Amino acid sequence: MRNVIAVAGKELRHYFHSPIAYLVMTVWAALCGVIFYILTAAFVSQALRMQMMGGMGAPPMSINEFIVRPMLQGILMVVLLFLLPLVTMRLYAEEKRSGTIELLLTSPLTDMQIILGKFLGALVLYSVLVAITFLYLAVLFFYGNPNARPLIANALGLLLFGAALLALGMWFSTFTKNQIIAGVLSMVIFLLLFIADWPQNFSSSAPVKVLAYMSLSNHLDNFAKGVIDLGDVVYYLSGVALGIFLTARSVDALKGRA
Repeated sequence: MRNVIAVAGKELRHYFHSPIAYLVMTVWAALCGVIFYILTAAFVSQALRMQMMGGMGAPPMSINEFIVRPMLQGILMVVLLFLLPLVTMRLYAEEKRSGTIELLLTSPLTDMQIILGKFLGALVLYSVLVAITFLYLAVLFFYGNPNARPLIANALGLLLFGAALLALGMWFSTFTKNQIIAGVLSMVIFLLLFIADWPQNFSSSAPVKVLAYMSLSNHLDNFAKGVIDLGDVVYYLSGVALGIFLTARSVDALKGRA
């Protein structure tokens, strides 16, 4: 475990010694702020309008439904499809470009220790993004009374969703020494996985149902509602395991060509 943490620390230093970490965090924080402001302003405006009209017999507006769920399950999920490839594209592509991949493959560390260390480093950086998101949402507790349970479920869903993307993106990074190609490939595959459930809107055939199950977005609904479903957790953990397994196979292939 000590070796895994050492590799993770090395990856984090690489992130923060380059513009990548600062660019990703700045873009994410700015987008979170803008989206949070727009949704909160819309909620306050609608609440005041209903109050002026005497409520019209409608139930109280839910902060979770009007702010938290659209923010976490909507725009930000799409943003991650394009932002996380910036985090994963360098994990192995940079090693191949700089020629340090040979040293990495012949180091006393095992392949799995290196893979897990790189993944952990990327996951820690992503966890910072999740923490930034919930710093905004924490403001809601000072001025309102959101339900905490959906927030906890959303946090778990957000972490699992990102972890699966990071593991798969790490695998794509082993394909090439060009970081841009690795990043674009990740974006395209992530987007296809995200919209894989769209065909079920006009078809109910078996292949379409399989595609719908594979969709990244299809397993976010329960988390957004505050429900932690074991099937959804297993789905994202399977994505993490698959990405790590395929990365290990790719690294084995690199050793064969070395």
